[in-house]
Amino acid sequence: MTPNIAQIVDRILAAAEQHERLIVALAGPPAAGKSTLSERLAELLNREVPGSTVVVPMDGYHYDNAVLEPRGQVPIKGAPETFNPEGLLWDLQRIRNNLGDVAVPVFDRPLDLARAGGRIVTPAHRIVIVEGNYLLLDRDPWRTLHDLFDLKLFLEVPDELLAARLLRRWQDMGQDEAGARAKTYDKDMLNSRLVKQASIEPDIRWVAEDERIPT
Repeated sequence: MTPNIAQIVDRILAAAEQHERLIVALAGPPAAGKSTLSERLAELLNREVPGSTVVVPMDGYHYDNAVLEPRGQVPIKGAPETFNPEGLLWDLQRIRNNLGDVAVPVFDRPLDLARAGGRIVTPAHRIVIVEGNYLLLDRDPWRTLHDLFDLKLFLEVPDELLAARLLRRWQDMGQDEAGARAKTYDKDMLNSRLVKQASIEPDIRWVAEDERIPT
């Protein structure tokens, strides 16, 4: 049976007692609800231990379109090869060492770009939740991240629910029906299949079977 959010919070708090700084991975396919759930977890954890928790979004490590365009990769933006996992690794190593503030980028979806230094991880943040599609992907260079995660969560969502959410997302961003379907089925759902089939086994598999956020 999938745990509820209170049980996840308790598990994270218990794990944090064993670490000077706990780094949690929350992985899952596009539109699974990772951003919403990671922020909700941070809210609940900060309620229990004020100022303890911060979220580091993997989407901030998208390559800019200025890099992707010469490579011909703008149409597949969101695929593993359009991210900078080495940059994420470097920042997570600095976060692990906990020697001072670490500025991390945050992705601005409406503007379709990453904002450098969009969030600060401070030494006071003893719990760091990293959320993103490919954090547990079992291929290089993503494998280099795995040893940095003290607790690995995977958000499992049925394909039909993912597709419905993705169609709405693209339409809300101004795509017509044909454009939304193309981006959903010719790009995002392909990435979703990769994440589901090629990620390592997590410590906790969190299942969402409908539109509600797991509670």
